[in-house]
Amino acid sequence: MCAMIFHFWSLPSNIFPDPIGDFGNENLELVQDVAALNFPKAVILGNHDSWSTQQFSSKKKDRVQLQLECLGQEHVGYKRLDFPLLKLSIVGGRPFSCGGQQIFRKRLLSARYGIQDMEGSAKRIYEAALGTPEDHLVILLAHNGPTGLGSELNDICGKDWVFGGGDHGDPDLAQAISHLKETTNVSIPLLVFGHMHKELAHGNGLRKMIVVGADDIIYLNGAIVPRVKRSTNETSLHASNSDGTYRAFTLVEILSGQVNKISESWVSVVGNETTLEEEHILFKSNGQSSC
Repeated sequence: MCAMIFHFWSLPSNIFPDPIGDFGNENLELVQDVAALNFPKAVILGNHDSWSTQQFSSKKKDRVQLQLECLGQEHVGYKRLDFPLLKLSIVGGRPFSCGGQQIFRKRLLSARYGIQDMEGSAKRIYEAALGTPEDHLVILLAHNGPTGLGSELNDICGKDWVFGGGDHGDPDLAQAISHLKETTNVSIPLLVFGHMHKELAHGNGLRKMIVVGADDIIYLNGAIVPRVKRSTNETSLHASNSDGTYRAFTLVEILSGQVNKISESWVSVVGNETTLEEEHILFKSNGQSSC
C-alpha cells in the first residue's frame, strides 16, 4: 500500500509560486526561485507568464524563453514527466492557455512546439501520454480546464464575466482526453488546472472547484485568488504578528492508486512557525464531492 500527497498552489499574489501557471506577468525571478526548490515537481506556464511576449526574440532571450530554460524538464507543456518511484506520470496540456476557442500566443506555440491549431494541440497532448509505463497513474496538469464541464457562470470553467455565462474550457484538452479514453488503457484519475478564479466576478459568489466526470476523472481547479493573505483580525491566525500570512493549498492524497482525499487547506505562517488553520474537504474516496 502506497500513499502520496500532492499540493497544488493556486493562483498567487506577485510573490508566491503556482505550478499550474501565472507566476506573475513574466515574473522570471519567481520562476527561477520555483525551479530552485529541491523536491520533485512539475510546472506548466499560464497566460500571464507570456503576458507581454507575443513572439520569441531573435536578438536575445526574452523572459518567456528564460522561464522555459530555467524550468527545463519540469515544465510539462505538451510533455510527460515520469516519477518511477511513485509510479506516477504527469502529462501537460497546452502552455500559456487563456481558455476558450482561440489559441493564445499562437506564434509562441508555433515556434516552439509547431502548433498551428486546436487539432494539432490536441494531438500533441495525446501523444505526450502515449508510452506511459503500464503501472503508472497519469495526472493531467494544465493551466485551464477542458470544455464539457458546464456553461453556467459558476461552473468549474464557466464564464463569470459575461451575462449568461458560457463554457470557457480548452477544446483541445477535452479532445485529447476523449481520444485517450477511446484508444488507450492509460489510467487518468485526476486533472488539475487553475486560471478560472474561485471568487466570481461582480460579486456573484463562488465557483464550483471540483467535478467528478462521467469519465471517472476528477477535475480539480486550484485557482484560489488571492491564495496569500496578510495577517488581519479576519484570518484567525494563531499569533498576532503583523508579519504573518495565511496561505491556501489544494492537497490531493492518493492511496493505492486511487484519489482518496482532496482538501483546500489554509495554513498560517508566522516566522518559522506554521499551523493548519482550516481544512475544507472537497472530495472523499466514497465518491462524494462537496464543492
